[in-house]
Amino acid sequence: MFSKVLLVAGAIFSLTPFATPPIALALGAVLALTLGNPFARFTSKATKILLQISVVGLGFGMNLHQVVAAGRSGLLFTIATIAGTLLLGFLLGRAMRMTAATSHLISSGTAICGGSAIAAVGPVVGATDEEMSVSLGTVFILNAVALFLFPTIGVAVGLTQQQFGLWAAIAIHDTSSVVGAASRYGLEALQVATPVKLARALWIIPLTLGTAAAFRKSARVTIPWFIFAFVLASIVRTYVPADPDLWGAITWAARRGLTLTLFLIGAGLSRQALAAVGVRPLILGVILWIAISVVSLFGVMGV
Repeated sequence: MFSKVLLVAGAIFSLTPFATPPIALALGAVLALTLGNPFARFTSKATKILLQISVVGLGFGMNLHQVVAAGRSGLLFTIATIAGTLLLGFLLGRAMRMTAATSHLISSGTAICGGSAIAAVGPVVGATDEEMSVSLGTVFILNAVALFLFPTIGVAVGLTQQQFGLWAAIAIHDTSSVVGAASRYGLEALQVATPVKLARALWIIPLTLGTAAAFRKSARVTIPWFIFAFVLASIVRTYVPADPDLWGAITWAARRGLTLTLFLIGAGLSRQALAAVGVRPLILGVILWIAISVVSLFGVMGV
């Protein structure tokens, strides 16, 4: 009963202005690792739904022309970093004598959008439950570190709002942490990071098809439809006359929803998942993450 009360209280706190994305993530993880999560099945489903609703809500705060410009600015970076990360992951995985499935899952999660890419590619490569747990655990750890670390690095090296938004969208794994880090850095960073990350997530489709061809498997492609809903929301925001306060209220609620999402993601962590992460997968994940972070950082600083 005590753990249920604390989890509900933590969720309510995440909706208040006092909870920042990093604090919400850390609070959820601490509660899960110390007291456990009595609502594990519910939070797992709620996380995905809430993330999608919140991202669509952010679309009501963005002009369509900003979305198009941001997506276009990150296109070349997207192609280069996805291809480079997948190739580097393949080579390192072989050198470290990891299973092809595990190395490809970690590479895919690093290259595109973390857990979503792993969930899409896993069934195609015939990944075992252990391989999925190891890959998801590796990406989760690095994703959480990035949420805390990236804004600090951005300030230290003097990144502009636009530069940070682009960097975060490329180098941070999951959409939730990209949006969390960008919103912490500033509104303009958020407006750049969100469309760039969502455009990057669409690469799940060719990735899944390419994986099926490489592993000689049949593929069922999962299309992230909520991305198109985000674009539709941006179109409504641009062309439908309405009180600006209405759009402001929707985007404020969306940002609170994303903070709650990060709390639920933290609450979804388990000791078993952390224990499943071995040394070699974590080393591979760290190397790939550092590589994509450093390359993209120098790239955006040259923009």
